[in-house]
Amino acid sequence: MPEHVTFQDPRLPELDGFTVTIDTERQRADITLDRPPYNIVSMLARDQLRLVFEALDEDDRVRIIVVAGKGEHFSSGGNIKGFLEASPEHVSHLAWNIAAPARCSKPVIAANRGFCFGVGFELSLACDFRIATETTRYALPEQKLGQIPGSGGSARLQKMVGVTRTKNIVMRSKRVTGQEAYDWGIASEIVADADLEKAVDALVEELIGFSPLAQRTAKKLLNDTDDAPLSTAIELEGHCYSRLRTSEDFREGVLAFHEKRAPAFVGR
Repeated sequence: MPEHVTFQDPRLPELDGFTVTIDTERQRADITLDRPPYNIVSMLARDQLRLVFEALDEDDRVRIIVVAGKGEHFSSGGNIKGFLEASPEHVSHLAWNIAAPARCSKPVIAANRGFCFGVGFELSLACDFRIATETTRYALPEQKLGQIPGSGGSARLQKMVGVTRTKNIVMRSKRVTGQEAYDWGIASEIVADADLEKAVDALVEELIGFSPLAQRTAKKLLNDTDDAPLSTAIELEGHCYSRLRTSEDFREGVLAFHEKRAPAFVGR
């Protein structure tokens, strides 16, 4: 049986509305939003999620991180009243906290079913992969509150789907179905609702089969060059490629290819 270890960090004696477990055998960490029925994300949870991602990034037992919601919904968004109670200084850190999955060097998967609104959508957009189902509904409904997305939602979305669709989603608080999200390039996959966990498991197993060094390099390169000119992106890609040529993993990959066997990557 897999060994599931409860996450522990002295900075976080008690997690606010979510749980973290580590499957040491599968080298996987699961962050599960757990404030039923809609898994509302508190202001404190945003701070804590940043610390959790930073800790998991340094944890050698973890190769892949999965973010999911308990029950029928990923998250309906943040604690609305909390915005009125939070100081401007605190609110100014919201985007930095929710961008933690993007800064994390390891692959991060968002398992999205049901409502994925507001900060729930923004957190998912900061992940590397989003798996949606036919029940998934993405939305940035802040206009209904006289506000705009404040944790990177409109900025990340515009990069993915362009300004026209982003204006439709942000300025009209339009909901996007899982199928639309997949068709537009927001979701990496769309599966039947009952198959979400199976699809996540399969993606975790697939990603673990690659070199962790090459994965970290690819993620950082793609993030860093997302808004770079093409010439700069190609130049940086070449530098990353040349550095990986000297790695043990690259040598192992070449040998495994010629010997017709599965590679045994070590991350060096």
